[in-house]
Amino acid sequence: MAHSSRHPGRLRRAANWIGGGLLAAQLAAAGALVTFNAIKRRSRRPYRFPTSPVEQVASGEDEVSVFTFGRDLYAQMLADIASATRTVYFETFIWKSDEVGTQFRQALVDAAARGVEVYAIWDQFANLVVGPGFFAGLTGVHVRPHPLITPGLPSLRNLGRDHRKLLVVDSRVGYIGGYNIGSSYAERWRDTHARIVGPSVADLENAFVDKWNLRPYAGLPGRRTGEPLEMSGPLRWDGAIEVRRNVPRMAMYPIRNMYLEAIDRASKRIWMTQAYFIPDEDLMEALTKASARGVDVRIIMPAESNHVVADWLSRGYYERLLAKGVRLLLYQGAMVHAKTCTIDGAWSTIGTANIDRLSLLGNYEVNISIAGAPVATRLEEIFEIDSHNCIEVDPEAWRQRSLVAKFTETLLSPWRPLF
Repeated sequence: MAHSSRHPGRLRRAANWIGGGLLAAQLAAAGALVTFNAIKRRSRRPYRFPTSPVEQVASGEDEVSVFTFGRDLYAQMLADIASATRTVYFETFIWKSDEVGTQFRQALVDAAARGVEVYAIWDQFANLVVGPGFFAGLTGVHVRPHPLITPGLPSLRNLGRDHRKLLVVDSRVGYIGGYNIGSSYAERWRDTHARIVGPSVADLENAFVDKWNLRPYAGLPGRRTGEPLEMSGPLRWDGAIEVRRNVPRMAMYPIRNMYLEAIDRASKRIWMTQAYFIPDEDLMEALTKASARGVDVRIIMPAESNHVVADWLSRGYYERLLAKGVRLLLYQGAMVHAKTCTIDGAWSTIGTANIDRLSLLGNYEVNISIAGAPVATRLEEIFEIDSHNCIEVDPEAWRQRSLVAKFTETLLSPWRPLF
């Protein structure tokens, strides 16, 4: 009996050794990938990629302009802030303290100085590398940075990051999309943002107002946080544009459901652009089933993103997608950071949410869904332009990739639920 009682302890020790060894191997692989990627970046040539002209199209009673180049977007955003007479609502995930970031800070300060009520939200965790003096310079601006950890919540919902990017000026013009604020995004990243003029701006304003009022943020020491906000006008029920918001505080994650329902309805084509593509099983099944029933499913992803580990996690899905006829297009020469999809020339989405668990089941996100051909056609045109800057993954060549690559994908696959 004494001899047999030692077996459970041995098994536990063996399991601990195996688990520890696996974790060490995963960390070593991730570290090697990050190091190798950093060395490659040093010798990388200047970023060059095709851009699309900004064109305004109708969406019901709204006018929508789609931006795909940061310099163009920032110039229009700054012009709209400069024209503000009543309110500016500004929210971003990353806000660099570089030339572009300083331009935005000054624009907000100038607006506040001329009597405009200016409100700003940014994510503290995403901006840990930004010196506190930068945000202290937001003179006259009401501020409520999204905290590192929100106290008082009973679950992991208090860890959700504010990954949203919104701007609403005077309740008349609104912006939503993937662009953060910083000089590197102005010319070196390929992203997508929408500018909306019309009644649907009220829904974007409501998204900001609800986030501002969600909980009593402390703001910055000695700074104005502002009173609770109220909507300037009524919301509508019948617009062509709908705002979908993930709100971890309330355990609300409608963006994932939006994608699943739209993919399920597809009969002709699904053209998707995603910065980080790490889908859960339901999304994988929805896409592969769509392809199996004859839908033209294409996904543009970065050949190399700014998160090399995310790239390798994504590659673990390639073989299954390719086997079902999904076409994978790898964007060359720049980081493609867009989060868009257009289906059947009739439905589209632009927003902040990636196809990964962090966005769809973790962070604060905002996407708009747009019904109707005009915006869908515009996004298809942009997709075609982007496709010419891609290399398509060949299924047979992918199956013949090295054993080291296959092993690395398998080794890191347990990390997928964390991304």
